[in-house]
This record gives sequence, structure tokens and C-alpha cells, in this order.
Amino acid sequence: MALFTGALPLVPPAAGTGSGQQDKGPNVVALGGGHGLAASLSALRLLTSELTAIVTVADDGGSSGRLREEYGVLPPGDLRMALSALCDDTDWGRTWRDVMQHRFRAGKGTGGSLDEHAMGNLLIVTLWELLGDAVAGLKWAGALLGARGQVLPMSTVPLTIEGDVRVTAPDGGTALHTIRGQARCAVAGSLEEVRLLPEAAPACTEALTAIELADWVVLGPGSWYTSVLPHLLLPEMRQALCSTPAKRCLTMNLATDTKETTGMSAADHLHVLRRYAPEFSVDVVLADPASVPDRQEFEKAAGMIGAEVVLGKVGASGRRPVHEPLRLATAYQDIFGNS
Repeated sequence: MALFTGALPLVPPAAGTGSGQQDKGPNVVALGGGHGLAASLSALRLLTSELTAIVTVADDGGSSGRLREEYGVLPPGDLRMALSALCDDTDWGRTWRDVMQHRFRAGKGTGGSLDEHAMGNLLIVTLWELLGDAVAGLKWAGALLGARGQVLPMSTVPLTIEGDVRVTAPDGGTALHTIRGQARCAVAGSLEEVRLLPEAAPACTEALTAIELADWVVLGPGSWYTSVLPHLLLPEMRQALCSTPAKRCLTMNLATDTKETTGMSAADHLHVLRRYAPEFSVDVVLADPASVPDRQEFEKAAGMIGAEVVLGKVGASGRRPVHEPLRLATAYQDIFGNS
């Protein structure tokens, strides 16, 4: 029996916003998972207070995988990261962000039942058990953090990613080998086929409504097959993304040749989206010039999905391929303003 703890608290207004301020910014929905979605949310929260994150719920590794298996809940890890990314840059926001991201590690290598669990994962699962509702639990967590926007799961049931990878057969030829689970698919190499199970899983109703009412939908960056593509593999979600009157922006990854996209170029990433969802069109593709060595090929691939290419320096300085929130926010602001 679900336990209800009272009316949902209101999120306090962001610093610097008064009741007389009319412009809240565009209504933006950002889709993805993991570090990629966290990067786009860290940028978008600087531009608008009308922000919804829709998160892939197929993770089966680490703390999320353990909680998913033991309690039969949605994997909370990517949802936690999205909530943390929406925290304000204030003492309150930074403190709760750090609390959510904190991982328990037993001393002297002894191990323990809490070892490697993220505090935020445990908090989210606690709210789900108390409220009996995934969306309500995330709203309560967001209110506690003072999150600038809402976080929703892509589906109301845990999803599983299944993929085919080509391997060397005993006779020296090649054969397709099926692997299951996001954690395994993420390091499989070049995936040739990807499926989402259950195939007809229900999409989150609130997520579908948010897409319908959005001014802009932002897809990516993120692990292409395990964080970005799943939104187009879920039938109800794909239909919503194709039929929404909102404009669509696709944010490319800074590193294209990863463990799950071995040998793929930036243009190949666009071909993957077209292959799995040929009816899905995009208005703008945002990419860092450093990740697009063959600009002509990339622009041709973008044209196949109806998109204009916008190139901008959005990566952080340093060796790691990570997006810099201020640079990404500037690029989004230009794109939204030019519409």
C-alpha cells in the first residue's frame, strides 16, 4: 500500500527571479541519459526555467543495476544525474548535488551492502517505495534539491537493450552474437542491430505530454545506441517526437569513435537515426568542428534528416571530450533565438 506524505512542496523561485518576471525562456524538453544528458541540462538550465528532462531507463550496471534487480524498480542512476544537473549554483544546490552524487565506499577494502551505492539512488528508491509512483517520487526529489525543471522517466517500466555484434566464428568466418543489457552493449564495439525490450513498453504519459507542449526538443549528446537511440525505439515516444510541433535540435557527441560506436564517423551517427526512425526529422544539428573532420559528408547526412548544421566550439578545454556548459548554453541560445 502506497504511503503519502502530504502535498508536493513547491520549488522555491530561482535566485534573481521575481514574481514580476514574465520571460521564463522557451519550453524545452531534453532527452538522453547519463553524462550526456547531464551536460545538456547543465547548459539549458541557464537559459530557461521551463525545462523537462526525459531519461532513458535501461541501465543495468553498478548501483542502478543492483537496485533494479533487487527491488524491481526503474534504474535510478541516470535520473539521479539529471536531477543533480538541474541544481542551482548556490550553497543549497551544490550541497544537495554533492549529496545525490555521493557514493559509499567501505574502508580498507572490506566491502559492504552499501558499497558503491550512490546516495541519490537510495533516496529516489525510498521515495518510490513511500509514494508508489515513479513520477511523484522524482518530483519530490526535485523539490528537495530545488531543481530547475522536472525529470521524467522515458518509460514507466524498466527497459532492456539488446544488440547484435559481429564476432569471429570457429571456422574463421563471422557471425552475429546477441548481447543483452546496457552495460554490455556500451562496450561491445560496433553494434549492428539494437532492440528495446519489451518492444511495446508503455511510455511515461507525462513525458509524452511534455514533448507535445515543448517549443524545442533537444536530443543528445550521449552514448548513441544506449542513451540517445532508445528514445526512438520506444513506439509511443518515437511517435511523439515525430508529431510534436516543437522544433528539434540534435546535439552531437564530441567523441564519435567510442567503445559502442567503433569506427563510426559523425555522419554515421546520423545514418543510424535515419535507419531506425526514417520518419524522424531534425531542424538543427549542433556539433563541435573538432568532431566533424569530413564536413561535406556530415552536412549531406544532416540534410537527409532535414537538418541545418550549426558548428560551434562547445567542448571543454583539456584532453577529455566533455561539453562545457557555458559554451553549450551559448550555442543553444543562438539556435533558439535564430528560430
